[in-house]
Amino acid sequence: MIDIGGLTGPEIALAVAAIGVTAAFVGFMAGLLGIGGGMILVPILDKIFTSIGVPDETAIRLSVGTSLATVVVTAIRSARSHYKRGSFDPEVAKAWAPWIVIGASAGAVIASVIAGASLRGVFGVVAIVLALNMAFGKEEWRISTRLPEFLRWAIGTLVGGVAVMMGLGVGGLGVPAMTLYGIDIRRAVGTAAGLGLATSIPGALVLMYQGLDAPGLPPFSLGYVNFVAFALIVPITILTAPLGVAANHKISMKALRRAFAVFLALMAFRMLSGIW
Repeated sequence: MIDIGGLTGPEIALAVAAIGVTAAFVGFMAGLLGIGGGMILVPILDKIFTSIGVPDETAIRLSVGTSLATVVVTAIRSARSHYKRGSFDPEVAKAWAPWIVIGASAGAVIASVIAGASLRGVFGVVAIVLALNMAFGKEEWRISTRLPEFLRWAIGTLVGGVAVMMGLGVGGLGVPAMTLYGIDIRRAVGTAAGLGLATSIPGALVLMYQGLDAPGLPPFSLGYVNFVAFALIVPITILTAPLGVAANHKISMKALRRAFAVFLALMAFRMLSGIW
């Protein structure tokens, strides 16, 4: 049973403030690193939804679906800003998009049926891997200057699937993959921002459909997407995404990558601690 009334006024205000601050950071990081924000949004939303009585199994999927819905708008805003600055590569985006869509659709189906604890576990492990890459990965690492076709579909499908299961954009896995094959980090970030549409649209639509009969959904939810949270998050991410794009072209990426790695690690341990 959903019991919003069980929260006091200050608790509701704190929840709204937490969503607002998180949304500002998510929009900024989407522009800065091409990351959709699920690693930040999902744990916060999961905590808020469970605190108002949403069942655990529903809460984690609702958090992922809502996060993906916000990525749709944030990705458009961020990609437009990158395109204006010449850091969006339409040819790379066109080559990757079909495979990412396929992976995203499959990932959304998996996310809607596996146990909530398993989804939290996958989330935590992926967050740790991304944190290690952010902290210790070197921008100059290269495997080749050209990505073979068979690897493009394999990596694209994997990136799309994992991104949707985590409520992410493409940047977390896509940017490292692109840079390993010779794409400049700034162009990789800008291109990943646009490719967020290839994961978020099919992912959000599938989770909306799969969650139509889910138990314990809060008011104003369509399947596994809650439009109250969506309405609180999106206006703020629209404002802060261009700020992240501007910062991407001005400041050192090294310190920011490592700071974000610490944040990812904390989110991972917080999520994993809930299933132990």
